[in-house]
Amino acid sequence: MKWSFKLGRILGIDVFVHVTFLLLLGFIGVAYWMKDQSLAAAFIGVAFFACLFLCVLLHEYGHALAARHYGVATKDITLLPIGGVARLERMPEKPAQELVVALAGPVVNVVIATGLFAGLVLSGKWQPLFEVSSLHGGFAQRLMLVNIFLVLFNLLPAFPMDGGRVLRSLLAMHLPYARATNIAAATGKGMAVVFGFVGLFVNPMLLLIALFVWIGASQEAGAVEMRSSFQGVRVREAMLTDFRTLSPHDPLAAAARLLLAGSQQDFPVVENGRTVGLLLHTDFFRALQERGDAVTVGSVMVTDYDMVSPDEALESALARVRPEKSRTLPVISDGVLVGLLTAENVGELFMIRAALGHRRPRTTPPPLPPVIAVPPVIQPPIGRPISPKPFSA
Repeated sequence: MKWSFKLGRILGIDVFVHVTFLLLLGFIGVAYWMKDQSLAAAFIGVAFFACLFLCVLLHEYGHALAARHYGVATKDITLLPIGGVARLERMPEKPAQELVVALAGPVVNVVIATGLFAGLVLSGKWQPLFEVSSLHGGFAQRLMLVNIFLVLFNLLPAFPMDGGRVLRSLLAMHLPYARATNIAAATGKGMAVVFGFVGLFVNPMLLLIALFVWIGASQEAGAVEMRSSFQGVRVREAMLTDFRTLSPHDPLAAAARLLLAGSQQDFPVVENGRTVGLLLHTDFFRALQERGDAVTVGSVMVTDYDMVSPDEALESALARVRPEKSRTLPVISDGVLVGLLTAENVGELFMIRAALGHRRPRTTPPPLPPVIAVPPVIQPPIGRPISPKPFSA
Protein backbone atom coordinates (compact mmCIF):
# COMPACT_ATOMS: atom_id res chain seq x y z
CA MET A 1 0.00 0.00 0.00
CA LYS A 2 1.30 3.46 -0.91
CA TRP A 3 2.56 5.77 1.84
CA SER A 4 3.33 2.81 4.08
CA PHE A 5 6.66 1.76 5.56
CA LYS A 6 7.71 -1.64 6.78
CA LEU A 7 7.63 -2.09 10.53
CA GLY A 8 9.07 -5.61 10.48
CA ARG A 9 8.39 -9.23 9.62
CA ILE A 10 6.64 -11.35 12.23
CA LEU A 11 5.84 -15.05 11.81
CA GLY A 12 6.68 -14.81 8.13
CA ILE A 13 4.30 -11.89 7.45
CA ASP A 14 5.43 -8.36 6.61
CA VAL A 15 3.85 -5.68 8.82
CA PHE A 16 3.46 -2.17 7.41
CA VAL A 17 2.34 1.08 9.03
CA HIS A 18 0.63 3.80 7.01
CA VAL A 19 2.07 7.27 7.57
CA THR A 20 -1.36 8.60 8.52
CA PHE A 21 -1.24 6.26 11.52
CA LEU A 22 1.71 8.28 12.85
CA LEU A 23 -0.26 11.47 12.30
CA LEU A 24 -3.06 9.95 14.39
CA LEU A 25 -0.66 9.20 17.24
CA GLY A 26 0.60 12.79 17.06
CA PHE A 27 -2.96 14.09 17.18
CA ILE A 28 -3.71 11.89 20.20
CA GLY A 29 -0.64 13.17 22.03
CA VAL A 30 -1.58 16.81 21.39
CA ALA A 31 -5.20 16.19 22.46
CA TYR A 32 -4.15 14.62 25.78
CA TRP A 33 -1.58 17.36 26.39
CA MET A 34 -4.14 20.12 25.78
CA LYS A 35 -6.56 18.38 28.15
CA ASP A 36 -4.20 18.13 31.15
CA GLN A 37 -1.27 20.36 30.10
CA SER A 38 1.02 17.46 30.99
CA LEU A 39 3.63 15.55 29.00
CA ALA A 40 2.89 12.53 31.18
CA ALA A 41 -0.77 12.63 30.12
CA ALA A 42 0.26 12.93 26.47
CA PHE A 43 2.58 9.94 26.84
CA ILE A 44 -0.15 7.85 28.49
CA GLY A 45 -2.59 8.79 25.74
CA VAL A 46 -0.18 7.78 22.99
CA ALA A 47 0.72 4.59 24.86
CA PHE A 48 -2.95 3.65 25.21
CA PHE A 49 -3.65 4.00 21.50
CA ALA A 50 -0.41 2.20 20.68
CA CYS A 51 -1.62 -0.72 22.85
CA LEU A 52 -5.01 -0.48 21.13
CA PHE A 53 -3.36 -0.95 17.75
CA LEU A 54 -1.26 -3.77 19.13
CA CYS A 55 -4.59 -5.47 19.84
CA VAL A 56 -5.65 -4.66 16.27
CA LEU A 57 -2.43 -6.22 14.98
CA LEU A 58 -3.05 -9.35 17.04
CA HIS A 59 -6.60 -9.41 15.66
CA GLU A 60 -5.23 -9.45 12.12
CA TYR A 61 -2.74 -12.16 13.01
CA GLY A 62 -5.69 -14.21 14.24
CA HIS A 63 -7.13 -14.08 10.72
CA ALA A 64 -3.74 -14.69 9.10
CA LEU A 65 -2.76 -17.71 11.21
CA ALA A 66 -6.20 -19.28 10.85
CA ALA A 67 -5.93 -18.87 7.08
CA ARG A 68 -2.42 -20.35 7.13
CA HIS A 69 -3.85 -23.42 8.85
CA TYR A 70 -5.93 -23.99 5.71
CA GLY A 71 -3.02 -23.40 3.35
CA VAL A 72 -3.80 -19.76 2.57
CA ALA A 73 -0.87 -17.35 2.85
CA THR A 74 -1.08 -13.73 3.96
CA LYS A 75 0.71 -11.21 1.75
CA ASP A 76 1.08 -8.54 4.44
CA ILE A 77 -0.66 -6.65 7.24
CA THR A 78 -1.01 -2.87 7.19
CA LEU A 79 -2.01 -0.70 10.15
CA LEU A 80 -4.23 2.25 9.23
CA PRO A 81 -5.86 4.97 11.36
CA ILE A 82 -9.20 3.13 11.04
CA GLY A 83 -7.73 -0.28 11.92
CA GLY A 84 -5.77 -3.00 10.18
CA VAL A 85 -5.88 -4.88 6.90
CA ALA A 86 -4.55 -8.42 6.43
CA ARG A 87 -4.23 -9.18 2.71
CA LEU A 88 -4.88 -12.87 2.20
CA GLU A 89 -3.95 -14.45 -1.13
CA ARG A 90 -7.48 -15.81 -1.25
CA MET A 91 -10.30 -16.84 1.06
CA PRO A 92 -10.66 -20.55 1.90
CA GLU A 93 -12.99 -22.26 -0.53
CA LYS A 94 -15.02 -24.17 2.04
CA PRO A 95 -17.63 -22.08 3.94
CA ALA A 96 -16.73 -23.72 7.25
CA GLN A 97 -13.09 -22.71 6.79
CA GLU A 98 -14.02 -19.13 5.93
CA LEU A 99 -16.16 -19.06 9.06
CA VAL A 100 -13.17 -20.04 11.18
CA VAL A 101 -10.93 -17.44 9.52
CA ALA A 102 -13.54 -14.70 9.95
CA LEU A 103 -14.10 -15.51 13.63
CA ALA A 104 -10.40 -15.93 14.46
CA GLY A 105 -9.81 -12.17 14.67
CA PRO A 106 -12.64 -11.38 17.10
CA VAL A 107 -11.69 -14.46 19.17
CA VAL A 108 -8.27 -12.88 19.74
CA ASN A 109 -9.95 -9.75 21.13
CA VAL A 110 -12.17 -11.90 23.34
CA VAL A 111 -9.08 -13.63 24.75
CA ILE A 112 -7.38 -10.26 25.40
CA ALA A 113 -10.49 -8.83 27.08
CA THR A 114 -10.92 -11.95 29.20
CA GLY A 115 -7.31 -11.86 30.34
CA LEU A 116 -7.54 -8.17 31.26
CA PHE A 117 -10.82 -8.75 33.12
CA ALA A 118 -9.31 -11.59 35.13
CA GLY A 119 -6.27 -9.48 35.98
CA LEU A 120 -8.40 -6.53 37.09
CA VAL A 121 -10.62 -8.67 39.31
CA LEU A 122 -7.77 -10.59 40.89
CA SER A 123 -5.80 -7.40 41.57
CA GLY A 124 -8.82 -5.58 42.99
CA LYS A 125 -8.50 -2.70 40.48
CA TRP A 126 -11.93 -3.11 38.86
CA GLN A 127 -13.85 0.18 38.57
CA PRO A 128 -17.59 0.68 38.05
CA LEU A 129 -18.24 0.87 34.33
CA PHE A 130 -19.96 4.27 34.51
CA GLU A 131 -16.64 5.75 35.70
CA VAL A 132 -14.73 4.50 32.64
CA SER A 133 -14.56 5.98 29.14
CA SER A 134 -12.04 6.02 26.30
CA LEU A 135 -10.30 8.96 28.01
CA HIS A 136 -10.90 8.30 31.70
CA GLY A 137 -10.37 5.35 33.99
CA GLY A 138 -7.75 2.68 34.51
CA PHE A 139 -5.47 1.87 31.58
CA ALA A 140 -6.15 -1.87 31.60
CA GLN A 141 -9.90 -1.53 32.05
CA ARG A 142 -10.18 0.95 29.19
CA LEU A 143 -8.19 -1.42 27.00
CA MET A 144 -10.53 -4.26 27.99
CA LEU A 145 -13.62 -2.23 27.04
CA VAL A 146 -12.09 -1.24 23.72
CA ASN A 147 -11.46 -4.90 22.89
CA ILE A 148 -15.09 -5.69 23.71
CA PHE A 149 -16.14 -2.85 21.43
CA LEU A 150 -13.97 -4.21 18.63
CA VAL A 151 -15.57 -7.64 18.94
CA LEU A 152 -19.14 -6.32 18.89
CA PHE A 153 -18.56 -3.77 16.15
CA ASN A 154 -16.70 -6.09 13.81
CA LEU A 155 -19.31 -8.81 14.18
CA LEU A 156 -22.04 -6.56 12.80
CA PRO A 157 -23.29 -8.18 9.56
CA ALA A 158 -21.78 -5.42 7.44
CA PHE A 159 -19.94 -7.21 4.64
CA PRO A 160 -16.98 -7.18 4.08
CA MET A 161 -16.33 -6.80 7.82
CA ASP A 162 -15.87 -9.91 9.94
CA GLY A 163 -19.58 -10.19 10.71
CA GLY A 164 -20.44 -9.95 7.03
CA ARG A 165 -18.01 -12.76 6.20
CA VAL A 166 -19.51 -14.85 8.99
CA LEU A 167 -22.95 -14.25 7.46
CA ARG A 168 -21.67 -15.15 3.97
CA SER A 169 -20.06 -18.38 5.18
CA LEU A 170 -23.22 -19.45 7.03
CA LEU A 171 -25.36 -18.73 3.96
CA ALA A 172 -22.89 -20.51 1.68
CA MET A 173 -23.44 -23.72 3.64
CA HIS A 174 -26.95 -23.83 2.16
CA LEU A 175 -26.80 -21.58 -0.93
CA PRO A 176 -24.50 -21.18 -3.94
CA TYR A 177 -21.43 -19.13 -2.99
CA ALA A 178 -22.26 -16.28 -5.40
CA ARG A 179 -25.83 -16.06 -4.09
CA ALA A 180 -24.60 -16.05 -0.49
CA THR A 181 -22.14 -13.27 -1.34
CA ASN A 182 -24.84 -11.14 -2.98
CA ILE A 183 -27.07 -11.45 0.08
CA ALA A 184 -24.20 -10.60 2.44
CA ALA A 185 -23.16 -7.68 0.21
CA ALA A 186 -26.73 -6.32 0.13
CA THR A 187 -26.86 -6.57 3.92
CA GLY A 188 -23.56 -4.73 4.13
CA LYS A 189 -24.83 -1.94 1.89
CA GLY A 190 -27.90 -1.63 4.10
CA MET A 191 -25.64 -1.30 7.14
CA ALA A 192 -23.58 1.30 5.26
CA VAL A 193 -26.70 3.41 4.74
CA VAL A 194 -27.42 3.17 8.47
CA PHE A 195 -23.83 4.12 9.35
CA GLY A 196 -23.96 7.08 6.98
CA PHE A 197 -27.27 8.36 8.33
CA VAL A 198 -26.17 8.06 11.95
CA GLY A 199 -22.82 9.60 11.11
CA LEU A 200 -24.52 12.77 9.88
CA PHE A 201 -25.82 13.42 13.39
CA VAL A 202 -23.43 11.58 15.73
CA ASN A 203 -19.86 11.24 14.45
CA PRO A 204 -18.34 11.93 11.01
CA MET A 205 -16.10 8.85 11.43
CA LEU A 206 -19.16 6.72 10.70
CA LEU A 207 -19.37 8.31 7.25
CA LEU A 208 -15.89 7.00 6.45
CA ILE A 209 -16.87 3.57 7.76
CA ALA A 210 -20.05 3.65 5.64
CA LEU A 211 -18.01 4.44 2.52
CA PHE A 212 -15.59 1.60 3.25
CA VAL A 213 -18.41 -0.90 3.79
CA TRP A 214 -20.30 0.14 0.64
CA ILE A 215 -17.25 0.01 -1.64
CA GLY A 216 -15.96 -3.22 -0.09
CA ALA A 217 -19.32 -4.96 -0.42
CA SER A 218 -19.66 -3.92 -4.07
CA GLN A 219 -16.14 -5.02 -5.01
CA GLU A 220 -16.42 -8.36 -3.24
CA ALA A 221 -19.77 -9.14 -4.86
CA GLY A 222 -18.41 -8.25 -8.30
CA ALA A 223 -15.26 -10.31 -7.81
CA VAL A 224 -17.18 -13.38 -6.66
CA GLU A 225 -19.65 -13.03 -9.54
CA MET A 226 -16.75 -12.93 -11.97
CA ARG A 227 -15.06 -15.98 -10.44
CA SER A 228 -18.31 -17.94 -10.48
CA SER A 229 -18.82 -17.14 -14.17
CA PHE A 230 -15.40 -18.64 -14.95
CA GLN A 231 -16.07 -22.06 -13.49
CA GLY A 232 -14.93 -24.68 -16.01
CA VAL A 233 -13.14 -22.08 -18.17
CA ARG A 234 -9.52 -22.74 -19.15
CA VAL A 235 -6.73 -20.22 -19.58
CA ARG A 236 -6.60 -20.84 -23.35
CA GLU A 237 -10.12 -19.34 -23.68
CA ALA A 238 -9.05 -16.03 -22.12
CA MET A 239 -5.41 -15.64 -23.13
CA LEU A 240 -4.15 -13.05 -25.58
CA THR A 241 -2.70 -14.81 -28.63
CA ASP A 242 -1.85 -11.79 -30.81
CA PHE A 243 1.09 -10.31 -28.92
CA ARG A 244 4.60 -8.96 -29.47
CA THR A 245 7.85 -9.98 -27.78
CA LEU A 246 11.21 -8.33 -27.22
CA SER A 247 14.79 -9.53 -26.97
CA PRO A 248 16.83 -8.73 -23.86
CA HIS A 249 19.32 -7.00 -26.19
CA ASP A 250 16.72 -4.63 -27.68
CA PRO A 251 16.87 -0.98 -26.59
CA LEU A 252 13.92 0.60 -24.83
CA ALA A 253 13.33 2.57 -28.03
CA ALA A 254 12.13 -0.70 -29.64
CA ALA A 255 9.71 -1.23 -26.76
CA ALA A 256 8.43 2.32 -27.22
CA ARG A 257 7.66 1.63 -30.87
CA LEU A 258 5.72 -1.54 -30.01
CA LEU A 259 3.85 0.25 -27.24
CA LEU A 260 2.70 2.95 -29.64
CA ALA A 261 1.82 0.45 -32.38
CA GLY A 262 -0.77 -1.45 -30.36
CA SER A 263 -2.59 -1.79 -27.06
CA GLN A 264 -0.24 -4.28 -25.40
CA GLN A 265 1.09 -3.00 -22.08
CA ASP A 266 3.58 -5.62 -20.89
CA PHE A 267 6.01 -7.46 -23.17
CA PRO A 268 7.51 -10.93 -22.76
CA VAL A 269 11.26 -11.00 -23.24
CA VAL A 270 12.34 -14.03 -25.29
CA GLU A 271 15.85 -15.29 -26.05
CA ASN A 272 16.56 -18.39 -28.14
CA GLY A 273 12.90 -19.37 -27.97
CA ARG A 274 12.80 -19.25 -24.18
CA THR A 275 10.95 -16.66 -22.10
CA VAL A 276 13.53 -15.02 -19.82
CA GLY A 277 11.65 -12.04 -18.44
CA LEU A 278 8.86 -9.49 -18.62
CA LEU A 279 9.10 -5.82 -19.45
CA LEU A 280 6.40 -4.20 -17.34
CA HIS A 281 4.61 -1.02 -18.33
CA THR A 282 5.52 0.87 -15.14
CA ASP A 283 9.16 -0.26 -15.17
CA PHE A 284 9.49 0.79 -18.82
CA PHE A 285 8.43 4.38 -18.17
CA ARG A 286 10.50 4.66 -15.02
CA ALA A 287 13.63 3.48 -16.83
CA LEU A 288 12.84 5.66 -19.83
CA GLN A 289 12.70 8.73 -17.62
CA GLU A 290 15.74 7.91 -15.52
CA ARG A 291 18.06 6.21 -18.04
CA GLY A 292 16.87 7.07 -21.54
CA ASP A 293 15.77 4.89 -24.46
CA ALA A 294 19.20 3.44 -25.29
CA VAL A 295 19.41 1.07 -22.32
CA THR A 296 18.62 -2.56 -23.03
CA VAL A 297 15.41 -4.34 -22.20
CA GLY A 298 17.39 -6.98 -20.29
CA SER A 299 18.55 -4.39 -17.74
CA VAL A 300 14.97 -3.34 -17.00
CA MET A 301 12.94 -6.56 -17.29
CA VAL A 302 11.76 -8.52 -14.26
CA THR A 303 12.66 -12.17 -13.91
CA ASP A 304 10.47 -13.03 -10.90
CA TYR A 305 7.07 -13.81 -12.34
CA ASP A 306 4.55 -16.64 -12.50
CA MET A 307 3.69 -18.69 -15.57
CA VAL A 308 0.52 -20.62 -16.34
CA SER A 309 -0.49 -23.46 -18.61
CA PRO A 310 -3.17 -23.04 -21.29
CA ASP A 311 -5.04 -26.00 -19.79
CA GLU A 312 -5.06 -24.61 -16.25
CA ALA A 313 -8.39 -23.50 -14.78
CA LEU A 314 -8.78 -19.75 -15.29
CA GLU A 315 -10.02 -19.23 -11.75
CA SER A 316 -6.91 -20.92 -10.36
CA ALA A 317 -4.61 -18.88 -12.61
CA LEU A 318 -6.19 -15.58 -11.55
CA ALA A 319 -5.66 -16.44 -7.90
CA ARG A 320 -1.90 -16.56 -8.61
CA VAL A 321 -1.69 -13.08 -10.13
CA ARG A 322 0.27 -10.78 -7.84
CA PRO A 323 -0.43 -7.12 -8.67
CA GLU A 324 2.68 -5.94 -6.83
CA LYS A 325 4.80 -7.91 -9.34
CA SER A 326 2.91 -8.28 -12.60
CA ARG A 327 -0.66 -8.22 -13.86
CA THR A 328 0.38 -10.20 -16.94
CA LEU A 329 1.07 -13.95 -16.89
CA PRO A 330 2.94 -15.68 -19.74
CA VAL A 331 1.13 -18.80 -20.91
CA ILE A 332 3.64 -21.58 -21.56
CA SER A 333 2.99 -24.91 -23.30
CA ASP A 334 5.83 -27.42 -23.58
CA GLY A 335 8.33 -24.65 -22.89
CA VAL A 336 6.97 -22.41 -25.66
CA LEU A 337 5.25 -19.06 -25.11
CA VAL A 338 1.75 -19.40 -26.60
CA GLY A 339 -0.13 -16.49 -25.06
CA LEU A 340 -0.51 -13.85 -22.36
CA LEU A 341 -3.10 -13.79 -19.62
CA THR A 342 -3.96 -10.14 -18.96
CA ALA A 343 -6.53 -8.38 -16.80
CA GLU A 344 -7.97 -6.65 -19.86
CA ASN A 345 -8.57 -9.89 -21.76
CA VAL A 346 -10.15 -11.56 -18.74
CA GLY A 347 -12.47 -8.58 -18.33
CA GLU A 348 -13.49 -8.78 -21.98
CA LEU A 349 -14.18 -12.49 -21.67
CA PHE A 350 -16.37 -11.80 -18.63
CA MET A 351 -18.44 -9.26 -20.57
CA ILE A 352 -18.74 -11.55 -23.62
CA ARG A 353 -19.89 -14.51 -21.54
CA ALA A 354 -22.38 -12.30 -19.74
CA ALA A 355 -23.82 -11.05 -23.03
CA LEU A 356 -24.02 -14.50 -24.61
CA GLY A 357 -25.53 -15.98 -21.48
CA HIS A 358 -28.39 -13.44 -21.57
CA ARG A 359 -27.87 -12.71 -17.90
CA ARG A 360 -29.06 -9.57 -16.22
CA PRO A 361 -26.89 -6.54 -17.07
CA ARG A 362 -23.70 -6.30 -15.08
CA THR A 363 -21.45 -3.40 -14.40
CA THR A 364 -17.87 -3.34 -15.60
CA PRO A 365 -15.95 -5.96 -13.60
CA PRO A 366 -13.60 -4.76 -10.87
CA PRO A 367 -9.85 -4.51 -11.56
CA LEU A 368 -8.13 -7.88 -11.67
CA PRO A 369 -7.05 -9.64 -9.68
CA PRO A 370 -9.45 -8.84 -6.83
CA VAL A 371 -7.51 -7.97 -3.72
CA ILE A 372 -8.76 -10.26 -1.01
CA ALA A 373 -8.19 -8.80 2.36
CA VAL A 374 -9.61 -9.11 5.74
CA PRO A 375 -11.26 -5.72 6.34
CA PRO A 376 -9.99 -3.32 8.96
CA VAL A 377 -11.16 -3.54 12.52
CA ILE A 378 -12.53 -0.14 13.40
CA GLN A 379 -11.37 1.72 16.47
CA PRO A 380 -13.97 3.57 18.55
CA PRO A 381 -14.37 7.29 17.81
CA ILE A 382 -11.76 9.31 19.67
CA GLY A 383 -13.06 11.12 22.70
CA ARG A 384 -16.47 9.44 22.82
CA PRO A 385 -17.18 7.62 26.07
CA ILE A 386 -17.49 3.86 26.10
CA SER A 387 -20.23 2.73 28.42
CA PRO A 388 -22.14 -0.51 28.91
CA LYS A 389 -24.96 0.76 26.71
CA PRO A 390 -23.30 0.08 23.31
CA PHE A 391 -22.58 -3.47 24.38
CA SER A 392 -26.19 -4.46 24.95
CA ALA A 393 -27.72 -6.70 22.33
